[in-house]
Amino acid sequence: MTEMLTDRYEERLAGVLSCYDRIVITGTLPGACYAAGMTSFLNAQHIRIFDYPRFAEPLRERIREGAQALAAQQGVQIQHISQTHVRKEDVVAAVIKERGDHPGLVHILSAMEACDAYEPWHDKRTHQTFLRHTSGKCLHYYFYFIDETLGLTFLRVPTWCPFRLQFYCNGHSWLARSLTAAGIGYTTADNAFIRIDDWERAQQLADGFSPDTLHAILDGYTQQCCPVLDVFGQTYHWSLMQVEYSTDLVFRSEEILKPLYEALSRQAIFSVKAEQVATFLGKKITPQLAQEIGSRFATRIEGTCIKHRLGQVSVKMYDKFNRVLRLETTTNDVSFFKHYRKVEHRDHHESHEVAPLKKTIYSLIDLREILLGCNRRYLEYLSALDDFSAGDRNLHRLTRPKTVDGHTLKGFNFFDSTQQALLRALQRPEFNLRGICRADLKSFLPHLSVSSITRYLWRLRKFGLIKKVAHSYRYYLTRLGRSAIAAACRITEQTIVPALAGAAA
Repeated sequence: MTEMLTDRYEERLAGVLSCYDRIVITGTLPGACYAAGMTSFLNAQHIRIFDYPRFAEPLRERIREGAQALAAQQGVQIQHISQTHVRKEDVVAAVIKERGDHPGLVHILSAMEACDAYEPWHDKRTHQTFLRHTSGKCLHYYFYFIDETLGLTFLRVPTWCPFRLQFYCNGHSWLARSLTAAGIGYTTADNAFIRIDDWERAQQLADGFSPDTLHAILDGYTQQCCPVLDVFGQTYHWSLMQVEYSTDLVFRSEEILKPLYEALSRQAIFSVKAEQVATFLGKKITPQLAQEIGSRFATRIEGTCIKHRLGQVSVKMYDKFNRVLRLETTTNDVSFFKHYRKVEHRDHHESHEVAPLKKTIYSLIDLREILLGCNRRYLEYLSALDDFSAGDRNLHRLTRPKTVDGHTLKGFNFFDSTQQALLRALQRPEFNLRGICRADLKSFLPHLSVSSITRYLWRLRKFGLIKKVAHSYRYYLTRLGRSAIAAACRITEQTIVPALAGAAA
């Protein structure tokens, strides 16, 4: 059985944490979120279909006035974003840096963006008048809050009917608030935890993410920012639009993760095939499978990312700050996954069977286990790849300068003629049994003084290439020393010398 990375690096890991990351939720009015429903609503209110714009315009003004009143009440300015290159996250981050991260309204942004819309239509063939779906542009407000429970969130409110809302929160921000409330210390870098005083308790809190609490928060912000509910006499239905679930392997130092990540990413981009991608996500490739499958290696400002995609779902691996190896499954359609649940049929009878996951926010409970399984299968695959990161760390350990007792020792240059002669002498067979002393080396290094040989032996000991025999002045090569010297000699004789010989000719 393959040893998992979490077991292999157990002593070098600060902790492992699985948690929801980015969550984007869509809010819709059940009777108005589709054209036929809005048509029925207008008919029930005795409003002519072609008077629909006249019905919608006062609602637009109500949302605008509500945004202006909220801004005046909280002492913030509504900032309009007209340039596409301006990132709303950067604008809000600058505001938070100035105001602090205490709970409350942070900022309100406005922008002209695409939206769903309806247009009146008369079908001359059937002689029926109704609304049909179309697309357009309208002013959107982004209300940014620091919530006492969820941390930084935003609610996106369009000013045109059918008022499809969008809400964002982050599971790591919620967990940070929960840790603070529980009195557990932690340190974060961006949205990753690099230190938690009680990792086990943190995982228990992360698993307790409550859709009921989330629902109450959503309804509260809707009442505050979208004052049109009394017109429709309905409450919003909340469904999952995009969900990310991450598993973080938090390493104690950068020196451990950096070579490991380079080795894993280099192999994963070439070795992961379509069959493996489907397996990670709990699917099988069949002739009926119509989704596109692929892998992509991307370079970002923060580093590199390996992403494997199957339709609207993906699993990816990337490192954060050379401390956190993050495995993350993202879904833009939660119904991609199936589980065993109660199914209500059209003839009103019920049965229990395997069916697609519902898009309601209450599916977050079952979705957590499903996405965690995706991350685990990906971790199992990565654990089976060749891991040469220890060799990379040893190479840097031997070739970089090292400070000992206030003295800086140079790393070893395996291609320097003097040092290579010293290393070859240490490797001679006659010294394998009885060890080697300073006098033995003098005959192989006649150009070095006795004091120079003594300093070399001291450096070799401090770098871990040789070890001293107890109660004597003799030394033996360590396992690291034998491997390093053999590799240096082999590379010199079989690669460098033949290549340079051709160049000299």
